[in-house]
Amino acid sequence: MRADRSRLPEVGPDPAFRFPRIARHTLQNGLQVRTVEHPTVPVVSMVVQVDGGAVADPAGREGLAAITTDMLDEGTGTLSAIDVSEGLAGIGAQYDADVGADATHVSLTTLSRFADRGAEWLAQLLTQPSLRTTDFDRVRQMRLDRLRQMKDLPSAVAERAFIRLMYGEHPYGHLAIGNAEALGATTLEDVTGFHAVRFRPSCTTITVAGPQTHEGLLRLVTQAFSGWSDVDTLVGAPPPAVDALQPLGESRLMVVSREGAPQSELRIGHLSARRDSPDYPALLVMNAVMGGEFVSRLNLKLREEKGYTYGARSGFDWRRGIAPFALRASVHTAATADAISDCLAELDGIRGARPPSEHEMLLAKASLTRGYPRGFETAQQVARSVARLALYGLPDTYFEEFVPRVQAVDA
Repeated sequence: MRADRSRLPEVGPDPAFRFPRIARHTLQNGLQVRTVEHPTVPVVSMVVQVDGGAVADPAGREGLAAITTDMLDEGTGTLSAIDVSEGLAGIGAQYDADVGADATHVSLTTLSRFADRGAEWLAQLLTQPSLRTTDFDRVRQMRLDRLRQMKDLPSAVAERAFIRLMYGEHPYGHLAIGNAEALGATTLEDVTGFHAVRFRPSCTTITVAGPQTHEGLLRLVTQAFSGWSDVDTLVGAPPPAVDALQPLGESRLMVVSREGAPQSELRIGHLSARRDSPDYPALLVMNAVMGGEFVSRLNLKLREEKGYTYGARSGFDWRRGIAPFALRASVHTAATADAISDCLAELDGIRGARPPSEHEMLLAKASLTRGYPRGFETAQQVARSVARLALYGLPDTYFEEFVPRVQAVDA
Protein backbone atom coordinates (compact mmCIF):
# COMPACT_ATOMS: atom_id res chain seq x y z
CA MET A 1 0.00 0.00 0.00
CA ARG A 2 1.46 3.33 -1.10
CA ALA A 3 1.68 6.16 1.42
CA ASP A 4 -0.53 9.17 0.84
CA ARG A 5 1.97 12.04 0.76
CA SER A 6 -0.61 14.68 -0.05
CA ARG A 7 -1.36 15.23 3.64
CA LEU A 8 0.40 14.89 6.94
CA PRO A 9 -0.30 11.78 8.98
CA GLU A 10 -2.70 12.26 11.86
CA VAL A 11 -1.15 12.53 15.30
CA GLY A 12 -2.47 9.97 17.75
CA PRO A 13 -2.63 10.22 21.53
CA ASP A 14 0.62 10.09 23.49
CA PRO A 15 1.31 6.68 25.03
CA ALA A 16 1.15 6.52 28.82
CA PHE A 17 4.55 6.85 30.47
CA ARG A 18 5.50 4.02 32.84
CA PHE A 19 8.29 4.40 35.38
CA PRO A 20 9.90 1.28 36.89
CA ARG A 21 8.97 0.33 40.44
CA ILE A 22 10.95 1.99 43.21
CA ALA A 23 11.77 -0.20 46.22
CA ARG A 24 12.58 1.43 49.56
CA HIS A 25 14.87 -0.01 52.22
CA THR A 26 16.43 1.13 55.50
CA LEU A 27 19.73 -0.26 56.79
CA GLN A 28 20.34 -0.77 60.51
CA ASN A 29 22.54 2.33 60.64
CA GLY A 30 19.63 4.48 59.42
CA LEU A 31 20.79 4.76 55.80
CA GLN A 32 17.84 5.10 53.40
CA VAL A 33 18.19 3.09 50.17
CA ARG A 34 16.04 3.23 47.04
CA THR A 35 16.56 0.67 44.27
CA VAL A 36 15.32 0.67 40.67
CA GLU A 37 15.70 -2.18 38.21
CA HIS A 38 17.02 -0.75 34.92
CA PRO A 39 17.95 -3.63 32.58
CA THR A 40 18.57 -1.69 29.36
CA VAL A 41 22.40 -1.70 29.48
CA PRO A 42 24.96 -3.36 31.81
CA VAL A 43 25.58 -0.20 33.82
CA VAL A 44 24.94 0.52 37.51
CA SER A 45 24.55 4.08 38.79
CA MET A 46 24.66 5.03 42.49
CA VAL A 47 23.62 8.46 43.75
CA VAL A 48 24.32 9.46 47.34
CA GLN A 49 22.23 12.35 48.64
CA VAL A 50 23.32 13.99 51.89
CA ASP A 51 20.91 16.42 53.54
CA GLY A 52 22.31 19.90 53.95
CA GLY A 53 23.97 21.53 50.98
CA ALA A 54 24.89 25.21 50.93
CA VAL A 55 22.03 25.90 53.36
CA ALA A 56 24.06 24.09 56.04
CA ASP A 57 27.05 26.45 55.74
CA PRO A 58 27.65 28.16 59.11
CA ALA A 59 27.63 31.96 59.16
CA GLY A 60 31.09 33.20 58.26
CA ARG A 61 31.97 29.87 56.62
CA GLU A 62 29.97 30.19 53.41
CA GLY A 63 31.27 27.61 50.93
CA LEU A 64 32.17 25.04 53.61
CA ALA A 65 29.82 22.35 52.26
CA ALA A 66 31.26 22.78 48.76
CA ILE A 67 34.92 22.61 49.74
CA THR A 68 34.24 19.62 52.01
CA THR A 69 32.62 17.80 49.09
CA ASP A 70 35.55 18.80 46.88
CA MET A 71 37.89 17.09 49.31
CA LEU A 72 36.19 13.68 49.12
CA ASP A 73 38.08 12.42 46.05
CA GLU A 74 41.40 13.95 47.08
CA GLY A 75 42.33 10.66 48.72
CA THR A 76 41.12 7.96 51.07
CA GLY A 77 43.26 6.29 53.70
CA THR A 78 46.84 6.31 52.41
CA LEU A 79 45.72 6.68 48.78
CA SER A 80 46.33 9.99 47.02
CA ALA A 81 44.04 11.82 44.60
CA ILE A 82 46.01 10.28 41.72
CA ASP A 83 45.55 6.80 43.21
CA VAL A 84 41.82 7.42 43.46
CA SER A 85 41.64 8.67 39.88
CA GLU A 86 43.55 5.65 38.58
CA GLY A 87 41.43 3.27 40.66
CA LEU A 88 38.19 4.69 39.29
CA ALA A 89 39.58 4.68 35.74
CA GLY A 90 40.50 1.01 36.17
CA ILE A 91 36.83 0.08 36.45
CA GLY A 92 35.64 2.66 33.92
CA ALA A 93 33.80 4.61 36.62
CA GLN A 94 32.43 8.12 36.31
CA TYR A 95 32.50 10.03 39.62
CA ASP A 96 30.61 13.27 40.12
CA ALA A 97 29.95 15.54 43.11
CA ASP A 98 27.62 18.51 43.30
CA VAL A 99 26.48 20.80 46.10
CA GLY A 100 23.03 22.33 45.76
CA ALA A 101 21.08 24.61 48.03
CA ASP A 102 19.47 21.83 50.08
CA ALA A 103 21.62 18.73 49.56
CA THR A 104 24.95 17.35 48.44
CA HIS A 105 25.02 14.71 45.70
CA VAL A 106 27.88 12.29 45.11
CA SER A 107 27.43 9.74 42.33
CA LEU A 108 29.33 6.92 40.71
CA THR A 109 28.44 5.06 37.51
CA THR A 110 30.25 1.96 36.30
CA LEU A 111 29.78 -1.30 34.40
CA SER A 112 27.62 -3.77 36.30
CA ARG A 113 30.44 -6.33 36.48
CA PHE A 114 32.44 -3.77 38.49
CA ALA A 115 29.49 -2.65 40.63
CA ASP A 116 30.83 -4.19 43.85
CA ARG A 117 34.18 -2.45 43.48
CA GLY A 118 32.45 0.77 42.48
CA ALA A 119 30.28 0.70 45.60
CA GLU A 120 33.36 0.08 47.75
CA TRP A 121 35.15 3.06 46.16
CA LEU A 122 32.13 5.27 46.71
CA ALA A 123 31.82 4.22 50.36
CA GLN A 124 35.50 4.84 51.03
CA LEU A 125 35.48 8.30 49.46
CA LEU A 126 32.31 9.29 51.26
CA THR A 127 33.06 7.93 54.72
CA GLN A 128 36.87 7.82 54.93
CA PRO A 129 38.36 10.77 53.04
CA SER A 130 42.00 11.48 53.88
CA LEU A 131 41.46 15.24 54.41
CA ARG A 132 45.17 16.06 54.27
CA THR A 133 46.53 19.57 54.82
CA THR A 134 48.41 19.71 51.51
CA ASP A 135 45.31 18.72 49.57
CA PHE A 136 43.15 21.20 51.48
CA ASP A 137 45.52 24.10 50.82
CA ARG A 138 45.58 23.33 47.10
CA VAL A 139 41.80 22.90 46.78
CA ARG A 140 41.10 26.07 48.76
CA GLN A 141 43.52 28.08 46.59
CA MET A 142 41.84 26.78 43.44
CA ARG A 143 38.46 27.89 44.76
CA LEU A 144 39.83 31.31 45.75
CA ASP A 145 41.22 31.69 42.23
CA ARG A 146 37.82 30.76 40.83
CA LEU A 147 36.15 33.42 42.99
CA ARG A 148 38.56 36.03 41.62
CA GLN A 149 37.72 34.94 38.08
CA MET A 150 34.01 35.24 38.80
CA LYS A 151 34.44 38.94 39.61
CA ASP A 152 35.17 39.49 35.90
CA LEU A 153 32.08 37.58 34.76
CA PRO A 154 29.06 39.92 34.61
CA SER A 155 26.63 37.00 34.79
CA ALA A 156 28.26 35.69 37.99
CA VAL A 157 28.26 39.16 39.57
CA ALA A 158 24.59 39.63 38.70
CA GLU A 159 23.65 36.19 40.03
CA ARG A 160 25.41 36.78 43.33
CA ALA A 161 23.77 40.19 43.78
CA PHE A 162 20.33 38.88 42.81
CA ILE A 163 20.30 35.94 45.20
CA ARG A 164 21.52 38.17 48.02
CA LEU A 165 18.74 40.63 47.31
CA MET A 166 16.18 37.81 47.35
CA TYR A 167 17.22 36.06 50.57
CA GLY A 168 19.23 38.56 52.59
CA GLU A 169 20.99 36.92 55.55
CA HIS A 170 19.26 33.55 55.15
CA PRO A 171 21.70 30.75 54.11
CA TYR A 172 19.89 30.57 50.76
CA GLY A 173 21.35 34.04 50.18
CA HIS A 174 24.78 32.85 49.02
CA LEU A 175 26.11 30.68 46.20
CA ALA A 176 27.49 27.25 47.05
CA ILE A 177 31.06 28.38 46.30
CA GLY A 178 30.79 30.97 49.09
CA ASN A 179 32.90 34.11 49.16
CA ALA A 180 36.60 34.92 49.39
CA GLU A 181 36.51 36.20 52.97
CA ALA A 182 34.75 33.12 54.33
CA LEU A 183 36.84 30.71 52.26
CA GLY A 184 40.06 32.41 53.34
CA ALA A 185 39.08 31.94 56.98
CA THR A 186 38.09 28.29 56.53
CA THR A 187 40.49 25.75 58.02
CA LEU A 188 41.00 22.03 57.62
CA GLU A 189 39.49 21.62 61.08
CA ASP A 190 36.30 23.26 59.80
CA VAL A 191 36.17 20.75 56.95
CA THR A 192 36.84 17.79 59.24
CA GLY A 193 34.15 18.91 61.66
CA PHE A 194 31.61 19.56 58.90
CA HIS A 195 32.23 16.12 57.41
CA ALA A 196 31.80 14.41 60.79
CA VAL A 197 28.53 16.23 61.53
CA ARG A 198 26.81 16.29 58.13
CA PHE A 199 28.00 13.11 56.41
CA ARG A 200 26.05 10.61 58.50
CA PRO A 201 24.00 7.58 57.38
CA SER A 202 20.85 8.82 59.13
CA CYS A 203 21.00 11.99 56.99
CA THR A 204 21.72 10.16 53.73
CA THR A 205 19.72 8.49 50.96
CA ILE A 206 21.35 6.26 48.35
CA THR A 207 19.60 5.51 45.07
CA VAL A 208 20.86 2.62 42.92
CA ALA A 209 19.70 1.81 39.40
CA GLY A 210 20.99 -1.03 37.24
CA PRO A 211 20.35 -4.39 35.55
CA GLN A 212 19.94 -6.37 38.77
CA THR A 213 17.05 -7.30 41.01
CA HIS A 214 16.07 -5.06 43.91
CA GLU A 215 17.68 -7.61 46.22
CA GLY A 216 20.93 -7.55 44.26
CA LEU A 217 21.08 -3.76 44.19
CA LEU A 218 20.38 -3.63 47.94
CA ARG A 219 23.19 -6.13 48.53
CA LEU A 220 25.62 -3.77 46.77
CA VAL A 221 24.81 -0.96 49.17
CA THR A 222 24.63 -3.15 52.26
CA GLN A 223 28.06 -4.68 51.70
CA ALA A 224 29.68 -1.29 51.08
CA PHE A 225 27.88 0.93 53.59
CA SER A 226 26.64 -1.22 56.48
CA GLY A 227 29.83 -0.47 58.45
CA TRP A 228 29.17 3.29 58.29
CA SER A 229 28.23 4.26 61.82
CA ASP A 230 26.25 7.28 62.92
CA VAL A 231 27.22 9.74 65.65
CA ASP A 232 25.14 9.80 68.81
CA THR A 233 24.24 13.46 68.65
CA LEU A 234 24.24 16.19 66.03
CA VAL A 235 26.94 18.66 66.97
CA GLY A 236 26.08 22.25 66.12
CA ALA A 237 22.90 23.77 64.80
CA PRO A 238 20.82 21.95 62.18
CA PRO A 239 20.16 23.62 58.84
CA PRO A 240 17.69 26.52 59.21
CA ALA A 241 14.00 25.95 58.66
CA VAL A 242 13.52 26.64 54.96
CA ASP A 243 9.78 27.16 55.38
CA ALA A 244 10.40 30.22 57.54
CA LEU A 245 10.97 32.37 54.44
CA GLN A 246 8.29 34.74 53.25
CA PRO A 247 8.16 36.64 49.94
CA LEU A 248 8.84 40.35 50.29
CA GLY A 249 5.96 42.65 49.41
CA GLU A 250 7.77 45.70 48.03
CA SER A 251 9.63 46.17 44.75
CA ARG A 252 13.35 46.89 44.90
CA LEU A 253 16.06 47.91 42.48
CA MET A 254 19.77 47.12 42.77
CA VAL A 255 22.37 48.55 40.42
CA VAL A 256 25.89 47.08 40.27
CA SER A 257 27.96 49.65 38.40
CA ARG A 258 30.56 48.56 35.84
CA GLU A 259 32.02 51.58 34.06
CA GLY A 260 32.05 51.27 30.27
CA ALA A 261 30.23 47.93 30.17
CA PRO A 262 28.89 47.24 26.64
CA GLN A 263 26.04 45.13 28.01
CA SER A 264 23.77 45.05 31.05
CA GLU A 265 23.03 41.82 32.88
CA LEU A 266 19.39 41.80 33.96
CA ARG A 267 17.90 39.73 36.77
CA ILE A 268 14.23 40.37 37.42
CA GLY A 269 12.20 38.19 39.76
CA HIS A 270 10.96 37.40 43.23
CA LEU A 271 10.52 34.59 45.74
CA SER A 272 7.75 32.42 44.37
CA ALA A 273 6.89 28.89 45.53
CA ARG A 274 8.24 25.67 46.98
CA ARG A 275 9.07 22.67 44.80
CA ASP A 276 6.31 20.61 46.43
CA SER A 277 3.68 23.24 45.62
CA PRO A 278 0.44 21.84 44.11
CA ASP A 279 0.77 24.67 41.57
CA TYR A 280 3.99 23.17 40.17
CA PRO A 281 2.51 21.95 36.82
CA ALA A 282 0.74 25.28 36.23
CA LEU A 283 3.93 27.18 37.05
CA LEU A 284 5.89 25.10 34.53
CA VAL A 285 3.34 25.76 31.79
CA MET A 286 3.24 29.46 32.64
CA ASN A 287 7.02 29.68 32.44
CA ALA A 288 7.12 27.81 29.13
CA VAL A 289 4.79 30.48 27.72
CA MET A 290 6.66 33.34 29.38
CA GLY A 291 10.35 32.54 28.96
CA GLY A 292 11.21 28.86 29.20
CA GLU A 293 11.59 28.24 25.46
CA PHE A 294 13.20 29.97 22.47
CA VAL A 295 9.74 30.78 21.09
CA SER A 296 8.49 32.12 24.43
CA ARG A 297 7.21 35.66 24.83
CA LEU A 298 10.31 37.15 26.42
CA ASN A 299 12.70 35.94 23.75
CA LEU A 300 10.35 36.86 20.92
CA LYS A 301 9.99 40.36 22.34
CA LEU A 302 13.58 41.18 23.38
CA ARG A 303 15.46 39.26 20.67
CA GLU A 304 13.21 38.85 17.62
CA GLU A 305 11.20 42.08 17.80
CA LYS A 306 13.51 44.54 19.55
CA GLY A 307 16.98 43.13 18.89
CA TYR A 308 18.17 43.96 22.42
CA THR A 309 19.75 40.57 23.19
CA TYR A 310 20.85 37.21 21.85
CA GLY A 311 18.45 35.51 24.23
CA ALA A 312 16.15 36.06 27.20
CA ARG A 313 14.99 33.29 29.50
CA SER A 314 13.01 32.83 32.70
CA GLY A 315 12.70 29.98 35.17
CA PHE A 316 12.52 28.70 38.72
CA ASP A 317 15.51 27.65 40.82
CA TRP A 318 13.59 25.02 42.80
CA ARG A 319 14.33 24.38 46.47
CA ARG A 320 12.77 22.81 49.53
CA GLY A 321 11.93 26.29 50.72
CA ILE A 322 10.54 29.18 48.71
CA ALA A 323 12.35 29.29 45.37
CA PRO A 324 13.08 32.33 43.22
CA PHE A 325 11.46 32.94 39.85
CA ALA A 326 13.91 34.88 37.71
CA LEU A 327 14.14 36.45 34.27
CA ARG A 328 17.69 36.47 32.89
CA ALA A 329 18.96 38.48 29.93
CA SER A 330 22.07 40.29 28.75
CA VAL A 331 21.08 43.37 26.76
CA HIS A 332 22.87 46.24 24.99
CA THR A 333 23.64 48.94 27.56
CA ALA A 334 21.78 51.65 25.67
CA ALA A 335 18.63 49.49 25.69
CA THR A 336 18.71 48.69 29.42
CA ALA A 337 15.76 50.84 30.51
CA ASP A 338 13.61 49.87 27.53
CA ALA A 339 14.40 46.18 28.04
CA ILE A 340 13.42 46.35 31.72
CA SER A 341 10.18 48.09 30.79
CA ASP A 342 9.38 45.41 28.20
CA CYS A 343 10.16 42.61 30.67
CA LEU A 344 7.90 44.08 33.34
CA ALA A 345 5.14 44.53 30.75
CA GLU A 346 5.37 40.87 29.77
CA LEU A 347 5.34 39.74 33.40
CA ASP A 348 2.28 41.87 34.04
CA GLY A 349 0.51 40.93 30.80
CA ILE A 350 0.39 37.18 31.38
CA ARG A 351 -1.48 37.79 34.65
CA GLY A 352 -4.49 39.33 32.91
CA ALA A 353 -4.14 41.64 29.95
CA ARG A 354 -2.59 38.97 27.71
CA PRO A 355 -3.53 35.51 28.98
CA PRO A 356 -1.95 32.55 27.16
CA SER A 357 -3.52 31.81 23.80
CA GLU A 358 -4.61 28.32 22.78
CA HIS A 359 -1.59 28.08 20.44
CA GLU A 360 0.81 29.13 23.22
CA MET A 361 -0.71 26.57 25.58
CA LEU A 362 -0.31 23.79 23.02
CA LEU A 363 3.34 24.70 22.40
CA ALA A 364 4.09 25.02 26.12
CA LYS A 365 2.57 21.66 27.01
CA ALA A 366 4.27 19.95 24.08
CA SER A 367 7.66 21.30 25.16
CA LEU A 368 7.14 19.80 28.63
CA THR A 369 5.61 16.44 27.71
CA ARG A 370 6.60 15.25 24.23
CA GLY A 371 10.23 14.65 25.14
CA TYR A 372 9.58 13.74 28.77
CA PRO A 373 10.60 10.03 28.54
CA ARG A 374 14.05 11.05 27.22
CA GLY A 375 14.91 12.17 30.74
CA PHE A 376 14.89 8.55 31.94
CA GLU A 377 16.89 6.70 29.30
CA THR A 378 20.07 5.92 31.28
CA ALA A 379 20.65 4.38 34.69
CA GLN A 380 22.22 7.63 35.84
CA GLN A 381 19.18 9.65 34.76
CA VAL A 382 16.87 7.24 36.58
CA ALA A 383 18.95 7.26 39.79
CA ARG A 384 19.22 11.05 39.85
CA SER A 385 15.49 11.43 39.23
CA VAL A 386 14.58 9.12 42.11
CA ALA A 387 17.01 11.01 44.34
CA ARG A 388 15.05 14.20 43.57
CA LEU A 389 11.88 12.49 44.77
CA ALA A 390 13.61 11.89 48.10
CA LEU A 391 14.94 15.43 48.24
CA TYR A 392 11.54 17.07 47.81
CA GLY A 393 9.39 14.44 49.51
CA LEU A 394 7.48 13.58 46.32
CA PRO A 395 5.55 10.30 45.87
CA ASP A 396 6.96 7.35 43.94
CA THR A 397 4.13 7.76 41.43
CA TYR A 398 5.18 11.31 40.59
CA PHE A 399 6.81 10.64 37.19
CA GLU A 400 3.82 8.72 35.84
CA GLU A 401 1.48 11.48 36.99
CA PHE A 402 3.51 14.35 35.53
CA VAL A 403 2.27 14.34 31.92
CA PRO A 404 -1.45 14.03 32.81
CA ARG A 405 -1.11 16.84 35.35
CA VAL A 406 0.56 19.13 32.82
CA GLN A 407 -2.05 18.30 30.17
CA ALA A 408 -4.80 19.21 32.66
CA VAL A 409 -3.52 22.79 33.10
CA ASP A 410 -5.72 25.41 31.42
CA ALA A 411 -5.13 29.07 30.68
